[in-house]
Amino acid sequence: MNRLLRTAILGSLLLPLAACFGGRERPNADIAAAQVTTIGVNSYLWRASLDTLSMMPLLQSDSNGGVIITDWYANPNSPNERVKFTVSILDRDLRADALRVSGLRQVNQNGQWVELPMQAATVQKIEDIILTRARDLRRAAIAED
Repeated sequence: MNRLLRTAILGSLLLPLAACFGGRERPNADIAAAQVTTIGVNSYLWRASLDTLSMMPLLQSDSNGGVIITDWYANPNSPNERVKFTVSILDRDLRADALRVSGLRQVNQNGQWVELPMQAATVQKIEDIILTRARDLRRAAIAED
């Protein structure tokens, strides 16, 4: 849809709500930052999270609640170590604080998986990758308009 048509549709949907605000000034919303979607969370963060975790099997993904949970994943180069991530998208806005990543790490010791702490830098790196990808997706969407 081109920008003019999208603006006309959005305007016609929001016009009846204008009377509810009694003439108070309202700041213009950045449509690209607070993406209007059919899912309950920011679509750029959602897509970027799925892209980033695409090599891992998914246990659960809920686009309305904004939760992605992976199954255990072992890198073929280190099969005695495996990781599992949970990504929570907390908002419709594309902001760093709208994303929360947590991870679990296990190491195989004598045939038993033993839980060890995951380095904070690993979780931070996953968050950074997701945020960078989400910003790239947003820039590409703006360039299309």
